[in-house]
Amino acid sequence: MSRIIKQKKLKDYCEILNSQIIGITLPVNKPMDWTSFDVVKKMRSITKIKKVGHAGTLDPFATGLLILGFGKHTKKLDSHKNAKKEYVVDILLGSATDTMDRTGKITKKSSIIPEYSITEIQNVIDSFVGEIQQIPPMFSAKKVDGKRLYKLARNGVEIERKPTKINIYDIEIISYLNNILELKIECSTGTYIRVLANDIGEKLGCYGHAKELIRNKIGEYSVDNSYQIEEFVEEWKSLTI
Repeated sequence: MSRIIKQKKLKDYCEILNSQIIGITLPVNKPMDWTSFDVVKKMRSITKIKKVGHAGTLDPFATGLLILGFGKHTKKLDSHKNAKKEYVVDILLGSATDTMDRTGKITKKSSIIPEYSITEIQNVIDSFVGEIQQIPPMFSAKKVDGKRLYKLARNGVEIERKPTKINIYDIEIISYLNNILELKIECSTGTYIRVLANDIGEKLGCYGHAKELIRNKIGEYSVDNSYQIEEFVEEWKSLTI
């Protein structure tokens, strides 16, 4: 993904009072294979600020925009959680996995993947646009009766989950090549793109799972203006109030 030069410096994201940083709202590009909490923990270590949180989890295999709140700005995170989000996902057609992404075990496989036309694919994805019900995946951090679903899933336990109302504002086909369907998706908070990838594969009749996932936007924030971890470390070292 191409990056543009950030218009803001680190100091511009900080709320400063009496020459002290009392809060920061910072867009960060989460590295692949890091959990969202890994990023939070790293930022606590770098800044020595105890209160650090994020405005919505990204799966470890995914990359892209994670909004962090430091200090006083942790109270502002809820406003970002409810903002519209934009993702780009590569769906590998032909197999489903238990996690609904490339990190899981294959549970279903299609012997033949039809040569779909763009029109056929468009008709399927159009059926997911609008207000829909989505069942949260077992491999997720969501709590049911006080228990994290992923902990149950790792022990081979599957429980009933109530569907959640979400809104898919738009789905755009970017490309379709070598059984990989690349989509840009605008959606509401609470949307699991992995589940959408799985459901699209099911409806096409050949199965599918999320191979790559990037979160591009949350409200007014964009990954193009976000900080790499290494960039933040360097600017933090040289930050003067």
